[in-house]
Amino acid sequence: MKILVIGSGGREHALAWKLVRSPRIHKVFVAPGNPGTAREPGIENVAVTAIPDLIEFVRKEQVALTVVGPEAPLAAGVVDAFRAAGLPIFGPTRLAAQLESSKDFAKQFLERHKIPTAKYQTFSDSAAAHAYVDAEGAPIVIKADGLAAGKGVVVAMTLAEAHEAIDAMLTHNTLGVQYDERGPRVVIEEFMDGEEASFIVMADGRHALPLATSQDHKRLKDGDQGPNTGGMGAYSPAPVVTPEVHARAMREIIMPTLAGMAAEGLPYTGFLYAGLMIDSKGAPRVVEFNCRMGDPETQPIMMRLKSDLVDLVEAAIAGKLDKIEA
Repeated sequence: MKILVIGSGGREHALAWKLVRSPRIHKVFVAPGNPGTAREPGIENVAVTAIPDLIEFVRKEQVALTVVGPEAPLAAGVVDAFRAAGLPIFGPTRLAAQLESSKDFAKQFLERHKIPTAKYQTFSDSAAAHAYVDAEGAPIVIKADGLAAGKGVVVAMTLAEAHEAIDAMLTHNTLGVQYDERGPRVVIEEFMDGEEASFIVMADGRHALPLATSQDHKRLKDGDQGPNTGGMGAYSPAPVVTPEVHARAMREIIMPTLAGMAAEGLPYTGFLYAGLMIDSKGAPRVVEFNCRMGDPETQPIMMRLKSDLVDLVEAAIAGKLDKIEA
């Protein structure tokens, strides 16, 4: 069978590298792919990015199923379009993907369902945002309410950094954030102390299959200093995620999230990445959701995965993740 992976990053390279190792796979297409995927045996880059063109390609090549890598096609509704065309695809719908594409949607959802996270407020008015920061003090976290390729978060250790971040996101948009029709908005959160880990599961709407835990090297400088990057490498497993923390993350965060999304008429299928802050007592809180595998976390996770990823994706699409293990 043939599979299509949508995307062009290291994450998509790792997914394609793992998928093509399945004895059931004849070829993996990556759209648009990158120079790395171009050199892999059994993998072919396809210069296609528009959703109607992807659908046409899948039909023409008789691709059995599609896996979505990055966030932008999800936010653009690629899953909705493929499903309407009757084509199997693994990923959340456009509305379900708001868990990542809108920080404000995610925070409101967490609050509604009593899932542990940092206290927050959302602002579109910069004067009000600056006043809130002055009242709360630093350290404090400023997040752009839109897609920013993993770079729309500033952990401000000083008030000056916080004010600078608000101006960058609300006034000038120097980060190039993709805001929705409501325009620029920021979510300002309390600073959470602890150690951050990436907790990624596969979801089929009702069930969750946890993948290996991981952590990425986020801050630019040694000793966790400097600005957040989009991630400069990752390792797995995450030592901070003990069996007890793992059980709590599933019980207090992942399963309530899937139940809440289903209850709101937005059943979640696809990779769900919960960025967790784990405190000194082992209590996890949600830093953010991503509606995809992490990049760079995918690389060590795929290196460790012994199961056939094709089997896992098929089980997820069929709603049978409770019948399989990784």
